[in-house]
Amino acid sequence: MSDSSEAVTSPFPLTTGRTRGYRPEAVDAFLDRARAAFESGERTDLDSTVVRTAAFPLVRRGYQVAAVDAALSRIEDAFAAREREQALSRRGARAWVGQSRQLAQEVLDRLTRAKGHRFRRVGLLRFGYRVDEVDLVADKIARFLEDGEPVTVDQVRSVAFRMQRRGYSEAQVDAVLDAVVEVMLAVV
Repeated sequence: MSDSSEAVTSPFPLTTGRTRGYRPEAVDAFLDRARAAFESGERTDLDSTVVRTAAFPLVRRGYQVAAVDAALSRIEDAFAAREREQALSRRGARAWVGQSRQLAQEVLDRLTRAKGHRFRRVGLLRFGYRVDEVDLVADKIARFLEDGEPVTVDQVRSVAFRMQRRGYSEAQVDAVLDAVVEVMLAVV
């Protein structure tokens, strides 16, 4: 297949030069699975959380990361909206709001801990997220949860931190950010 026909049939732009992108076959397979799960309308093992945490190998001439991530955000939103509607019809608004409020409170409790102590630190010779940057984002999210300060789902999804020795645990910070997205999508 020539490059020009590949560019026409590719659902996402491909990277060029030394830039790496997501492996097209992995992305295509995941999107096919997501489409089938969403169109079936039945409960499957694929939900908004799976979409949010999807990861793909990086390769040369892969799909551009930003384009795929933007599409995944829209797919996650669609799954989350359907999950919210299904939960509302099964349990009612009061139970759904109560569950979302409880998760929001757990997140808020974590984010309002003392600066520098909000998350577990990695070992002495390991790198984790920069503590000052995570604390800054944590403060902003806490103000959103407490006072309604404007923060968008996309801002939370796209936050990135530099690394430092003895930084915060990536897995722990990422889990809390995922919970924040879940709360935000629950109340949209």
